This record gives sequence, structure tokens and C-alpha cells, in this order.
Amino acid sequence: MTRTVWDSSVGKKTVMAVSGLIMLLYLVVHMLGNLKIFFGSGEFNHYAHWLRTLGEPFLHYEWALWIIRVVLVAAVVAHATAAYQLSRRDIRARPSKYVHKKARASYATRTMRWGGIILGLFIVWHILDLTTGTVHPDGFEAGHPYQNVVDTFSTWYGDTIYIVAMLALGLHIRHGFWSAAQTLGAGSRTRDRALRTVADVLAAVLTAGFIAVPVAVMTGVVS
Repeated sequence: MTRTVWDSSVGKKTVMAVSGLIMLLYLVVHMLGNLKIFFGSGEFNHYAHWLRTLGEPFLHYEWALWIIRVVLVAAVVAHATAAYQLSRRDIRARPSKYVHKKARASYATRTMRWGGIILGLFIVWHILDLTTGTVHPDGFEAGHPYQNVVDTFSTWYGDTIYIVAMLALGLHIRHGFWSAAQTLGAGSRTRDRALRTVADVLAAVLTAGFIAVPVAVMTGVVS
């Protein structure tokens, strides 16, 4: 039964919708946490420490954080796999390109695939930069996330990579939220305008919220 659902286009779209909403929920929480950097190093570092002690004493140190990471990795893998397989299926169904592109296709729709690739590469860089410290500039300081963030956004390439990725994220969310709503049956003639508005607002708020951090470091508001 599970295999049959997964093999169908509807099943893959449903997996994309559900995994996308899981990632969207994480992004909202992650953005709010990032904005704590405006309250100073003590507040930001305390928040980072709290994430590692979440669930204690019932859970051991960092267990909750690892549970969240595992769920996110599963969501990302499921989302990317379903997207890739749907894309290949779509290409096989129409081997020759359309003579005329659909006029209604938005910029976000046409760039979903490239946006997904950009975000995938960004996730790898982001982990290597601020989680493992492998590619972090000026020496990674474990337990000092505030300073690590400032170090990253004190470089032109750190700002460029992050801002480009967040712009791609905004476009991805704008189209993805709308698509997920349609796939899960939330869309209707009376709700479509409201859903499009929610998609636009979510994309704008998340993009602005994430980009605010590197901009604040660049302008000296956060240092």
C-alpha cells in the first residue's frame, strides 16, 4: 500500500507538501531564534544553549536537538527525492519542449528546480560553517554562536551566499506553500486569494527576517 502511494504522482506530491510544511514550521521557529541576536551575545548564546538542554531531565543533553535534526533530514530527503522523481516523470511525459511557455507561469514556478538546488547546496555550506565549523572563517568557537555568526557575516562571501540563498528560499516558499495547499485540498475558489496572500506574506517575512541578520552585521548594528 505504501509503495503504491509513493509510486503515484499524487503520492509524491503529498509527500512534498507534508515535508515542505514541516520544513516551513522549522524555518519560522529558526528565524525567530535568529532574531535574538539583536538582543546581544548573552541572550543569543543562552538561547543556543537552551536548545541543547531542551527536554531535560527527561531527555539527555542534545537529544531533543538531534531528534529535530533527524526529522528535518528525513523531510529534506523526502522532499528532494519526490521533487526529482516528479521532474523526471514530467520530462519523460513530454520529451520535446513546449513551443510557447505558459503565460501564467510565475518567476517562482520557473525557478523552483534551480532554487531547490541552491538551497540544497546552501544547507551543506551552512552546516559546515556554523555547526561543524569546517569552513568557518577566523576560527570556529564551539559554544559561542554569536561570535561565529558575526565572523561569517563579516566576510563578503558569507553575506553573498546567505542572501542569495534566502532570496531563493523566499521564491521557493511563495510557490511551495501555494502548491502544498492545493495538493492537500485546502484550495478552493473562495480561499485561493487568501492562500496566495498568506504565501506572499510568509515568503516576504521569512526572507526579510533571515536577511536582517547579515545586513545588521554588515552595517555594524550587530558586532
